[in-house]
Amino acid sequence: MRSLTFNFLKLLIRFQFPTVEEIDCNQLAQLLSDSAKPRPLVLDARSQAEYAVSHIETAVRIDPLTEDLAAVAIFQDRPIVVYCAVGYRSAKLAQKLDEAGIKCIYNLSGGIFQWANEDRPIFQNGHPTKVVHPYNAIWGKLLKTTYHAQEC
Repeated sequence: MRSLTFNFLKLLIRFQFPTVEEIDCNQLAQLLSDSAKPRPLVLDARSQAEYAVSHIETAVRIDPLTEDLAAVAIFQDRPIVVYCAVGYRSAKLAQKLDEAGIKCIYNLSGGIFQWANEDRPIFQNGHPTKVVHPYNAIWGKLLKTTYHAQEC
């Protein structure tokens, strides 16, 4: 059931943000491990509380409501991948970045929930961890229960 719901959610996000380019977890993992290509700037568009529980190793947190995009614009020489819990907040931010003229922006399809559900590495304070902030009780159902942070 989780897979079907997740696929439907991803379809809705693509429908709502049709101009936002997506990248899947396999593609991001390849970009992060390929030393022959420019390493992508990975932006975490979740709340500070969510980011503090865990994040993709090289991710930098960005407020998805920020109006100051100048700090991101300096990274035009490499791809920028934005993610959140499931992909909605990051798609919205990716669209805003694209509208601001920043190119080579990708939304991570399925967000950190998909990343964790595929048993990919997540980190807290520079150390591997196995928990993710579930966002809330409803959205958290898309995250395998073994990855749920105990207290949020």
